[in-house]
Amino acid sequence: MSRYDVCVLGSFMKDLVASADRRPMPGETLHGTGFAEFLGGKGVNQAIAAARMGAQTAIVGTIGEDRYGEEFLELLESDGVDTSWIVRHPSLGTGVGLPLVLPDGGNSIIIVSRANAAITPRDVEAAADALTSSKVLSVQLELPVEASQAALRLASAAGVTTILTPAPVGPIDPALASYVDILVPNEVEAAALTGLDCDDPAQVPVIARKLADEWELRGCVVTLGSRGAFVVDRTDGSEVWIEAHQVATVDTVGAGDAFCGSLAASLASGAPLVDAVRLANAAGALSTTVHGAADSAPARATALALLDGAAFSLGSQSP
Repeated sequence: MSRYDVCVLGSFMKDLVASADRRPMPGETLHGTGFAEFLGGKGVNQAIAAARMGAQTAIVGTIGEDRYGEEFLELLESDGVDTSWIVRHPSLGTGVGLPLVLPDGGNSIIIVSRANAAITPRDVEAAADALTSSKVLSVQLELPVEASQAALRLASAAGVTTILTPAPVGPIDPALASYVDILVPNEVEAAALTGLDCDDPAQVPVIARKLADEWELRGCVVTLGSRGAFVVDRTDGSEVWIEAHQVATVDTVGAGDAFCGSLAASLASGAPLVDAVRLANAAGALSTTVHGAADSAPARATALALLDGAAFSLGSQSP
């Protein structure tokens, strides 16, 4: 019997967010228009998104013995995420992210891994009980690839459904790819992995099919921001465009993670891939209406309300 619905192996990043009218030119100092601090990192964001979708969730990763680390433990525990598998590094600080947010909500992010980079396959193996007793494992590439591969291998061998967000994108070891059931790249990542252009709508299905076939995936979901998402489900042969929701976007930081965490939770509940993507698409859209990353993940009821076309109040997605 599964102990968790969703287990997330991933990063912890304290986000120090600057807002500006534009990106600075090389060598330029530019006045910003705002500053805020948020708790984020793809692992944390996805774990909280899954928990707010009603999934019993655990997270595996490494933080520092510092103030930021304490903030993460408090946040995760307040959302019911099991933090007992988190390792605290004695000398490296908790990871930090430095997003720059533009007026249209678009963003660019620099990350400094710090304690995240210290996680080892041995640390992952020590958390094998969490990884193998979950229905779904979600992994990204902000941690050392050896740790991600170890987690995917353990989960795959135990029959756990595995999801990979290939971010930050880079060359993928075929050994790692062989343990992935569902790949969720955004348009930049999908283009980097295939050499094809997602800007051309006609190429998006080609890209998704290419990744699904070459990686021998159960499914591939290419997320396209304001253009929605495209799903290839090789279990039943379906290929579906999921349209984007029209919302009042203020900040896209963490939207992809809200999508992936929600997707993992829905799959753990037994939803077919296309249905799970529909709900995840609503959750990702809602997350853009709230500033921050982890804090922007919506509750399941709010995402369902948007999906069903019911009235909802932007900015009030507390679980």
